[in-house]
Amino acid sequence: MSERTHMVVIGGTSGIGRHIAKSFAARGSDVVITGRTDNRAKSIADEIGGQTRGLGLDLNIPEQITAGLADVRKVDRLVLAAVERDYNSVRDYSPADALRLLSMKLVGYTAVIHTLASRMTADSSAVLLGGLAMQRPYPGSTTVTTANGGISALVRTLAVELAPIRFNALHPSLVADTSFWSDKPGICEAARERTLTKRPVTMQDCTEAVTFLLENRSVNGVNLGIDGGELLV
Repeated sequence: MSERTHMVVIGGTSGIGRHIAKSFAARGSDVVITGRTDNRAKSIADEIGGQTRGLGLDLNIPEQITAGLADVRKVDRLVLAAVERDYNSVRDYSPADALRLLSMKLVGYTAVIHTLASRMTADSSAVLLGGLAMQRPYPGSTTVTTANGGISALVRTLAVELAPIRFNALHPSLVADTSFWSDKPGICEAARERTLTKRPVTMQDCTEAVTFLLENRSVNGVNLGIDGGELLV
């Protein structure tokens, strides 16, 4: 019998992160998910089932990350999927909102990896979640575009500094069946029409892409976009 895979999903209580955690739990992995509060993380872990447990972790308080992850002993697969919604333009700019998103995605993600790197092995791998806004900005995406561009650069330095551990990033376009977008049918339909495939990106698409990035041993330092060909239009 093969050894159980130990997986950590940062931001695993909702959306894409939860979908990924549920998929790996169903495959028999030992899964740790994190959310902003301990109670919610543990509640969602119980719902996912299998060998899943939840930890409270706020990426906007990076000095607490080491203590928050203290009892995570081994990491074979790491997914950083935590997200902060931000609508910020240059003309109508909120520095406080921008700082929260950038701190979480860039400082928080890096602090998690700093904490867990010593518990990863040469065969371990990680995927960071960004988004298509880094290549196709939209009105109000100033901070989101900046953060996702930072993710695309971060995976490259991580791959070099922490080799042979592999680091990749996934950059999906609008994911239509997440709770944030599912109640906005007009926006989802417009996004679908922009694709060549004439179908929206789904959480299942993201989970399959993340699984590929985690498990293919020759994929490293890659920023993978999934958008149904939207960038070609």
